[in-house]
Amino acid sequence: MKQVVDRPEHMTEPTPSNHPGLPRRFADFGTISEALDYAAGGPTGINFFSGKGEITEAIPYSVLREQAIGLARRLLGAGLKPGDRVGLIAESDGDFARAFFACQYACLVPAPMPLPAAFGGKDGYIAHLRRMIESAQAAAVFGPAMFESWLGEASNGLGLKVCGTLASLDAVKPVADDLPKQKPDGLSYLQFSSGSTRFPLGVAVTQRAFMANAHYTGLHGLQIADGDRGISWLPFYHDMGLVGFLLTPMACQMSVDIIPTREFARRPFIWLHLITRNKATLSFSPSFGYELCARRAESLSTEGLDLSRWRGAGIGGDMIRPNVLARFAERFASCGFDAKAFLPSYGMAEATLALTFSPLGQGMRYDTIDNTILESEHHAVPAARTAGRSRSFVLCGHILPDHELEVRGENERPLHDRRVGRIFVRGPSLMTGYFGAPEETARAMSREGWLDTGDLGYLVEGQIVITGRAKDLIIVNGRNIWPQDLEWTAEAEATGLRSGDVAVFSVEGETDEEIIALVECGKRDRGERDALATEIANIYRARHGVEAKIVLVPRHSLPQTSSGKLSRSRARALYLANAFAPVGVASE
Repeated sequence: MKQVVDRPEHMTEPTPSNHPGLPRRFADFGTISEALDYAAGGPTGINFFSGKGEITEAIPYSVLREQAIGLARRLLGAGLKPGDRVGLIAESDGDFARAFFACQYACLVPAPMPLPAAFGGKDGYIAHLRRMIESAQAAAVFGPAMFESWLGEASNGLGLKVCGTLASLDAVKPVADDLPKQKPDGLSYLQFSSGSTRFPLGVAVTQRAFMANAHYTGLHGLQIADGDRGISWLPFYHDMGLVGFLLTPMACQMSVDIIPTREFARRPFIWLHLITRNKATLSFSPSFGYELCARRAESLSTEGLDLSRWRGAGIGGDMIRPNVLARFAERFASCGFDAKAFLPSYGMAEATLALTFSPLGQGMRYDTIDNTILESEHHAVPAARTAGRSRSFVLCGHILPDHELEVRGENERPLHDRRVGRIFVRGPSLMTGYFGAPEETARAMSREGWLDTGDLGYLVEGQIVITGRAKDLIIVNGRNIWPQDLEWTAEAEATGLRSGDVAVFSVEGETDEEIIALVECGKRDRGERDALATEIANIYRARHGVEAKIVLVPRHSLPQTSSGKLSRSRARALYLANAFAPVGVASE
């Protein structure tokens, strides 16, 4: 029997979706503060919701501007100077928004920092925060009251000018002089790359780079129009949450509704109920968000959901899993969801956010290729009906205007369509580099402005297809094996496994690379554990023709990046350090 989910209750009115009388501008401003000055001329804004769907704060852009300017004066009054970096713990609330935009008006450089969820406890989180503060060379750090003592520990001895909550600025005398003027080529913020946990790298994004990305995203990628409304549960410390659903909506004068990430994880249906209630049209998620909702639909009622207005259901932030999205579309078709609303995309923090968008209304377009040829010849040949092994990839769209994308081979020359190589991009959205890390910047960017994305893929009719991360590629006997192929196969076919339960990587063996599969397992019976490990090993032999060592590890022990993605590199490092408490082991 299906449970009936609680219906959200109104507490106050959110900002409207329409703004008659204020002509739409697509981020054609010199700076973020100029964009907020313009958006303040209309009634749209940002709305924050609880996990029960209750609105906790509605902030029209006009109010946000006024609050940000007042806070900017206090930040400068506290002794901060234009150009100083300011760490901000990225809670999904109005204080973060006020602080971020205050930094823009004060010509400070905000550096959003993650919440502790992905760091395995207090000590790990404090150590990571300290590394981020040092990497940003921050002069101040602010966060919610619940983390104030942790901030103090993380910044102890670093000589910060201010550390604590925004409330600590209440006693500061605001400067009365004119605020400094931000320049288009000045830094707008630092975005920490979600995969850089040991040595955090701050992506340096200029005002000009952000505006270029927001302009082409709003005008071409999403084609934002009056009446459009965004909704997001993505964290503000991740580029998709910060740029996609805080900054770009503001720069295009669109209202947006925000759910805290941790609340979405507890009650994923609140996402869909708010889309229904507020008539949202644009919302993005990694594949796992759609998967979580589809799973919950097996036990929760979908009565009352209306997803018919959702015209841009974006997918990004990880490898796109076609079967997951197909299940979501099937589960919610009766609620008005149109599979053509799926909007695959590709991007990264080093390019501000977006690089490619699928054509609106295309939905998910698959390319099913012969996996044997792909692994042996690096050539994405369409699979024949008689192909023994095939794999479906999702086309992620065309490069944004004024940007360039090339797929290059080992000689760094562009490859023809369907040839798999390393993806390079160039354009006005790109970072100036990693802050304070010239050697890392030189490894990633050429003098000609090309960024080595570190991703592998191929082109089909001008659309990019992502096949994986170069650093994760496993090479065995001349075959290129993508770890996600092995992970997804085990999760789909082995008894009792779920999405995210498997991490696959390789280690150096005696004669070749050895494939290791870490599998989360909660079984207490040794016989059941051994049976599961043997089952997975047999699946890999039969489906992929490979031998793998299967290591069962406790539930919730596989490491994630700060944005919630599986971190294979950290899993590998932990494995080599014997840091996992094995539940059971079986191998070839």
